[in-house]
Amino acid sequence: MDAPVMPPVAGKRGRNAVRTAHAAARDARAALSRLAEEVGTDGLDLVILFISPTGDLTTIAREAEAVFGSTPVIGCTTAGEISPQGYTEEEIVAVAFPRKQFVSLIEFIDDLKGLVREDLVRTTVKLRGELARRAPDWTSEFAFLMVDGLSLLEDQLVSALSTALGPTPLFGGSAGDGLDFKQTFVIHGGRVYQDAAVLALIRTNCAIKVFNFDHLTPTEKKMVVTEADPDRRVVREINGEPAAREYARIVGMDPEQLSSFIFAAHPVVVKVGGKHHVRAIQKVEPNGDLTFFSAIDEGLVLTVAEPRDIAEDLDAALGDLSRRGQPEAIIACDCILRRVEAEQKQAIGPLSRILAANRVVGFSTYGEQVNSVHVNHTMTGIAIYPPPSESKT
Repeated sequence: MDAPVMPPVAGKRGRNAVRTAHAAARDARAALSRLAEEVGTDGLDLVILFISPTGDLTTIAREAEAVFGSTPVIGCTTAGEISPQGYTEEEIVAVAFPRKQFVSLIEFIDDLKGLVREDLVRTTVKLRGELARRAPDWTSEFAFLMVDGLSLLEDQLVSALSTALGPTPLFGGSAGDGLDFKQTFVIHGGRVYQDAAVLALIRTNCAIKVFNFDHLTPTEKKMVVTEADPDRRVVREINGEPAAREYARIVGMDPEQLSSFIFAAHPVVVKVGGKHHVRAIQKVEPNGDLTFFSAIDEGLVLTVAEPRDIAEDLDAALGDLSRRGQPEAIIACDCILRRVEAEQKQAIGPLSRILAANRVVGFSTYGEQVNSVHVNHTMTGIAIYPPPSESKT
C-alpha cells in the first residue's frame, strides 16, 4: 500500500466552505503547526483529524488542543489516510469547518461496553434540539461518527443513534490500525481513548449529500454459517465444516493462502431488506475460525461477491455526486479492504488521481456506518457543496 508521500497541501481557503490539509505524522508538533498554518485557526467551528497510527497520538492530541485553542478538535486513528492528493500513509489529514458555514456540537461516548441505550438516545435528542436553536435558518444537518474499530460494538451504537437522530443522516467510520488489528483510538478534548466514540452533530447553510456505495456484484456461490460466536464476530463453521477451510474451498483457494488480499478479492454479502450488505472477513484465526468486521450469526446465508473494476466504479460514483455541481469537499470513510484490493491490482495511482480530482479526503476504516447500519467494503461519506452567495450567520 505504498503511495508517494507528498508535502503538506491545503484546500483552497477564502470563500471555501471546507478547508483541508495534510502533513507527515512523524513529528507531531511540526505537523500540527503546518496544519494550523494551512487551514487557519480563526473563525473555525470544528477540526477533524485522521491520524496515522504511526504517529505519537498522545502528543498529537495534546498539541492539536493547544494549536487550535477554543475550537473543538476530534479525530481517530486510521488504516491509511486519504489526503487532498489521494491515498497516502503515515500522515495526518485535517478537515476544518469555518463558523461562517457550520455549527457543530460534539457528543463524546465513553465506555461503549457499558453503553446504556436510553441514556445515549436522550442525550443525542437533547443535542439535536440545541443545534437547531443555534442555527434555526440552516436546514442541512448531518451526524459524523468515529468509533473504536476494535470495540465490536458499532452495530449496537448506530442502532441506538438512529433512534435519536430521526431523519438526520449519519455516516462514519471505525478507527483503524493499519493491517495490525491490535489497537484503535479516537481523540477528544486533547486526549486519546479506546472503547469510545465521538459523534459530531453539524448544521450548515451548504447543500449536502450523504452517500454509500460499493463495487461488488453477488454471484451464485452461497454458504451458511452453522456455528458462530456473535459477540466476538467469529464464525467457527460454514456448511458444517471448519470455517476457513470451507470458505477457501468455495472460492477455489488453498486454506493456507487465506489473507487480506483473498478476503478483498472474494468478499461475502448478506441480503437484508432486498439489498446486499458486505460482511467482510478480517482475518483467519490459528484454529481455522474466521473473524469478521461486522455482525455475524448462526443461520446467516452468505453469498460470495465479485468486484467490478474499482477505478471505473469510483469514477462513476463520484461523478454522480457532481451532477448537481462540483462539491467543495467530499469526506469519505473508505473500507481498508478497498485499499488492499487497489494495492493488489496496482490501482493506487489511478484511484488517487480520481480521489484528488473530486476533492475527497478521509481515511481507510475497519468498517463504515451509514444511518442505522454498520457495513464493510464500501465508501461511505458526505459531499458538501458550495455555500450560497449570501450566508446567514
